[in-house]
Amino acid sequence: MSAAASVPEGPPFLLLDTLKRAATVLRDAGLRYALAGGGAAYARGAALPTHDVDFVVVETDKDAAAAAFESAGMRVERPPEGWLIKAFDEDRMIDVIFQLAGHPDTQAVLDRAEEMNVAAVPMPVLTATDLAISWLASFSEHYADFAATLTCVRPLREQVDWARVRAETDGSAFATAFFVLLGELRVIPREEDS
Repeated sequence: MSAAASVPEGPPFLLLDTLKRAATVLRDAGLRYALAGGGAAYARGAALPTHDVDFVVVETDKDAAAAAFESAGMRVERPPEGWLIKAFDEDRMIDVIFQLAGHPDTQAVLDRAEEMNVAAVPMPVLTATDLAISWLASFSEHYADFAATLTCVRPLREQVDWARVRAETDGSAFATAFFVLLGELRVIPREEDS
């Protein structure tokens, strides 16, 4: 049996192909971008994402990104939320985010991104600290999926500047609650232990 034959062909692996294809589309269009969300967490040691892949671009490049995906044969949607566009590689979703939660300066986020090989494709990847800030800043009364965030944060914990994450998410009751959870699970030191 060849090595290729032993690789499962389920949806997460198809999503990995979509991740690589989307990065190539953005790169070939000459756009500045970075891998974000669960894909970036995967690049840094977490499990493969299963729902979608996320990329960040500056807002002035959103139309060029949409055009690049359409030229690559992908369907593009502009949802009413107004902070992202969606592209579809067959039925696999690509979120192209131009207003990242917790980050008013998208250009600075892209400047901090680190070049990494993701499934043998070099691409810029958000820092673990910027990822953690975006996840905690997105929590609200309508969305506070601590379990999904925990599965991404735990493998990245040593790559994160937790003092910066605390400072950047100060004032969010949801972020405060998540820090308590991280401390009680010993993912990070509890505040009273530090």
